[in-house]
Amino acid sequence: MTLLERTIAAADQRLVLLASPGVDVPESFKTVVRAPRVHTGLLRGVQRLRGGVYLADGAIGAEQLSSKGLHKTPEDDRSWHIVSLDATGEVTGCLWYRPYEATVSFEDLRVRQSPLALAPSWREHLWRAVESDLLGARVAGLGYAELGGLAIAKANRCTSEVLLLVCAAYSLGRVLGGALGITTATVRNSSAKILRRLGGAPLRIEGEPGEVPSYFDPHYGCVMELLRFDSRAPHPGLASAVNLLKQKLASVPVVLKATGGATCPVEPRRQAPLYAA
Repeated sequence: MTLLERTIAAADQRLVLLASPGVDVPESFKTVVRAPRVHTGLLRGVQRLRGGVYLADGAIGAEQLSSKGLHKTPEDDRSWHIVSLDATGEVTGCLWYRPYEATVSFEDLRVRQSPLALAPSWREHLWRAVESDLLGARVAGLGYAELGGLAIAKANRCTSEVLLLVCAAYSLGRVLGGALGITTATVRNSSAKILRRLGGAPLRIEGEPGEVPSYFDPHYGCVMELLRFDSRAPHPGLASAVNLLKQKLASVPVVLKATGGATCPVEPRRQAPLYAA
């Protein structure tokens, strides 16, 4: 087996999914637990990791963190979180995945607040490109998603962890019924280049030349790209890994924050310290 395949084989020991609040968890997930305090503790671990990584990379200033060094965003309380842990239960990687119904409009998305969306010369082009994808999702019977918050602990950046998280995003999209989606990626630390190699593609308007350009985001102090993805079409080299991980996700623990309003098919099989806050 390749390193990635070995990592996927142990995914139920490495990954935890924090369910989007109020969502009905698909029955394919076999290990689901209602644990608000655990959910909160793991989410704080995610925010702490992001805060440390983004601050060290120069993407944010200390004033953009909480007094405890947490990097918080509105999407944190509206998204699934794909979280990787080390043997001690510390968060070493994370990515959020916010699903929408295909009936969502451009004005409902986070991307509407990007500097490119606020630029008069590009707003309409960006709007048309996103709406084209939204229409494509409706025609294909897919959902839509926005992704973000990718962070990897420094010690894990030369491992297969980023591949695991990206494959998990594709696999989660499939488990949730399939989706077209969009994410922002930084050019400075090569995130955009990496995500392009893993199946991300520039936004385009079908039938028209050119693509949505990169742009400078003053909030993060760097050049960003908007990339689209299709849960059905990862990079061909990752197709088998995504298929394998989709099956493996069934045994990955899913933690619910709410005490009601979501499906909880079985009791968890995992033990602490995985859920240590």
